[in-house]
Amino acid sequence: MTTALLAGAFFGLGVYLLFRATFPPRPGLSARLAAFDAARRKGEADPSRRAGSTAERVTGLRARVGRSLAAFYEARGWQQRSVRADLTLLDRSFETFLATKFLLSTAAIVFIPILVAYFAILGLHVVVGVPVWLGIFFALIFFLLPDMQLRQEAASRRRDFRHAVSAFLDLVAMNLAGGRGVPEALMTAANVGDGWAVRRIRDALSNARITGITPWQALGRLGEDVNVDELRDLSAALALVADDGAKVRQSLAARAASMRSRELSDIEGKAGERSQSMLVAQLLLCAGFLIFLAYPAVMRVIAS
Repeated sequence: MTTALLAGAFFGLGVYLLFRATFPPRPGLSARLAAFDAARRKGEADPSRRAGSTAERVTGLRARVGRSLAAFYEARGWQQRSVRADLTLLDRSFETFLATKFLLSTAAIVFIPILVAYFAILGLHVVVGVPVWLGIFFALIFFLLPDMQLRQEAASRRRDFRHAVSAFLDLVAMNLAGGRGVPEALMTAANVGDGWAVRRIRDALSNARITGITPWQALGRLGEDVNVDELRDLSAALALVADDGAKVRQSLAARAASMRSRELSDIEGKAGERSQSMLVAQLLLCAGFLIFLAYPAVMRVIAS
């Protein structure tokens, strides 16, 4: 009975997906406006970046699946802002991410008949529902695994980016103290160093000259793209006090000091967590050793 119900459910799901793929629903007004805004943002982007500045180049089935899924998301107005910000920070494409999620989960579903055939070859009489539920479980795990990995990598990279921003603020404050204006101080500070975060800031400032926007607007857009609050706050502060060099210098120095103190407190908190975890591990080792010592005596008492 259970096998028949599962087979009917999978058949109905397949018919439903086939019907939706053949006759897709008409997107609503919000979806059309979101697709229009996305196309406009792509048109305003830098030509070199539009040509493909990401490190990944995908072709074949993965590229087709990624483009189809991205079009599906855009047609329904699913923005996925946090995911897009993490992918932009890691210099990866949204299409590749969606294709990875879909293909991994699909591989887990396709693996179900292989499991059933393997158990049949071994002569094990296993209910068909067991491989089905295993396949669904692993499909769910494989669907969520790229999100967890992306979130972890983006958090680590965002911490490095904040560290670079604090050093960048110090350099900008020193350039302002040397008599440079705000745009010149920003560009001069961005030309010092060759890290990936500094390169992103330098590219944003260089593109600001081409597109005709102010450097602080470019920093604000970069903060929106990579979801870094410090850059957004810096953009707002520079937009307010860009005409007063002394206030800008004092504000940047204060922001850099606060960012360093925040990083120091985060490092101290992580060190405390790791010391606590080491203490728990030592207690578990001691408990295991005591059990190892007491086990023969306890067994001797029980046997007697």
